Amino acid sequence: MAPSPNFWHLLTRLGEMQILLPAALLACVPPLREPSPRGFVARWWLALGLAALLTTATKLAFIGWGIGISALNFTGISGHAMFAAAIYPVLAAVLASRLPPTWQRLAFAAGVALALGVGISRMEVGAHSVAEVISGLLLGGSVTLIALWRSCLPHNVTRPIFQLLVIAWVVLTHIHTPQSRSHYFVTRLSLLLAGRDVPHTRAELLRHASSSR
Repeated sequence: MAPSPNFWHLLTRLGEMQILLPAALLACVPPLREPSPRGFVARWWLALGLAALLTTATKLAFIGWGIGISALNFTGISGHAMFAAAIYPVLAAVLASRLPPTWQRLAFAAGVALALGVGISRMEVGAHSVAEVISGLLLGGSVTLIALWRSCLPHNVTRPIFQLLVIAWVVLTHIHTPQSRSHYFVTRLSLLLAGRDVPHTRAELLRHASSSR
């Protein structure tokens, strides 16, 4: 039996920046108190910041100036997919840092699977194309690889209280907070920078592609 539309809408919310960034910040508090994991945290957040800037730039370029790739139905990198792939695998590994290595690796794999699920959900709810989701997953996955570059998964860095706080944050915000308005603000900024009254749309991109054939 295929998952219901309601399932995909619930799953896709797990990729929202307003849920993921505070959870990642909470998870970073214990590692920052130890000398050895600080480089891992610095790499993670630097790479995440650059990925967020690139993702936003692609959205600004299309909404404001219509810069996209019609052949791929590409209007900008999926932010949900990017943040999910950049945060969930590392977050899961940090939360499982006191478990035996095998269990920690399983937690990391579960984070990867959750990120893939968020990416699929973006297509299922009609928010993004395949190319947009794949680019988001690849960019976010690169963030994870950079974070773990020259280091193994962090061990013994998270106390149970932080594990509970992070899990409670993700669950409660997923249930009780309104949907993120990040796309609205990006759209407003795009129109302001481009001096337009209305945004470029996916329909325009695909219509131009079909008319040029």
